[in-house]
Amino acid sequence: MVTVVTEVGRRSRSDQSGGTRQLILATAERLFAEQGLYAVSNRQISAAAGQGNNAAVGYHFGTKADLVRAIVRQHTERIEELRAELVARVRGSTNVRDWVVCLVCPVTTHLDRLGDPTWYARFGAQVAADPAFRDIMAEESLATPALREVLDGLGRCLADLPTHARHQRGEMIRLLMVHGCAERERATSPKSTWDDTATGMVDAITGLLTAPVTG
Repeated sequence: MVTVVTEVGRRSRSDQSGGTRQLILATAERLFAEQGLYAVSNRQISAAAGQGNNAAVGYHFGTKADLVRAIVRQHTERIEELRAELVARVRGSTNVRDWVVCLVCPVTTHLDRLGDPTWYARFGAQVAADPAFRDIMAEESLATPALREVLDGLGRCLADLPTHARHQRGEMIRLLMVHGCAERERATSPKSTWDDTATGMVDAITGLLTAPVTG
């Protein structure tokens, strides 16, 4: 009997801890999205999450960088699942647009499924604009097999594109995706659905990658 009671108590504490972590993650994501990373302290996040202990964020996650990484990883795992499904359908394709769809649509589909309001796109824009944290998002994203396969697929399709143009356009695409999604998320009365946003973005990125190189 003592063993059973102890095990139940452990599960209860574990569930409570998991719920607290999720609450902190959601609260931090929203505050970072609204105010920026440096403007928000761990103490503010703890208070906004209703935690009596001001050190709750540090206890559950460690540093602010660890917290940012946990937020990114949580979303990246879900996006990776969606991307893997699309990659399986186009594997071996030599069509640039096929791979661009695999790049864009998992992100927009994920944001759409989060419901309304969402904060992750604006959070991502804040992270991307911060030199101290932007590498975290890149590291987490590039660690996913499906995204690496998409980039390899695009590389094969664009083998004739000069290296300098490939790097330059890659940065343009990153900015378009990060800030395009953030603007769509920020709109209080959006004129387009996430599917519309994805289609327009896929069109634009496909055109960008296949445009002629001058000079």
